[in-house]
Amino acid sequence: MSSRQKPLRFILVGILNTGIDFVVLFALTKAGMDLIFANMISTSCALALSFFVNRSFTFGASGNTYIQGAKFMLVTLTALWVLQPVILLLLTGALAPLTGADLSLLGAKVVATIASMIWNYLFYDRYVFKTRKASS
Repeated sequence: MSSRQKPLRFILVGILNTGIDFVVLFALTKAGMDLIFANMISTSCALALSFFVNRSFTFGASGNTYIQGAKFMLVTLTALWVLQPVILLLLTGALAPLTGADLSLLGAKVVATIASMIWNYLFYDRYVFKTRKASS
């Protein structure tokens, strides 16, 4: 697969995952499920879809699915639970005096999301779904 196709495919998968997350969340809450439990289910569905679709469609990977799955979770959760909170704390603190609390949070979340997308793409490509070069 062309290295030029991978970023576009990654973005398309991200849009699909986000759509799945929103549809499942709203469907479950509309059906009466507790918001937190519904969110756990919707994000889990999106995360599972992300792994399998990125594995096959974006990166065309083969190999041990379990090892790749563990690496995928490590990379993804590091972005969500380490990288994003650090960026949120730093930027909201720096921007709040200039823009106010709400706008600083919005700006920080946008930057944190973009940073985690770049983090995920680079680590998925070079670590999680790394393809071995054929030896000559």
